[in-house]
Amino acid sequence: MAKFKIKSGDTVQVIAGDHKGSEGKVLKIFKDKDKALVEGVNIVKKHNKPSAQNPQGGIVEKEAPIHISNLSLLNKKGETTRVGYKMEGDKKVRYSKKSNEVI
Repeated sequence: MAKFKIKSGDTVQVIAGDHKGSEGKVLKIFKDKDKALVEGVNIVKKHNKPSAQNPQGGIVEKEAPIHISNLSLLNKKGETTRVGYKMEGDKKVRYSKKSNEVI
């Protein structure tokens, strides 16, 4: 299974594809598919059949997963940055390679 430098809760920017430039918070990571669900990015329309819970059916807009390679982490200043790992004492921490600050 792949190891990702982006975790759920991080603020990311889309760096490639149709939604390039948009930003959002990572809601969930799908490790098996190498994709992430980003809040407000890659909105798709899902057609729902009528059911007991939703007798009307209808069309719902929701986020679709986007490939992790198309995302870049944002630091506190709102700049895109690459992520590195370093040891602080006996703890392994992620840090921004651009500003050298702990994430």
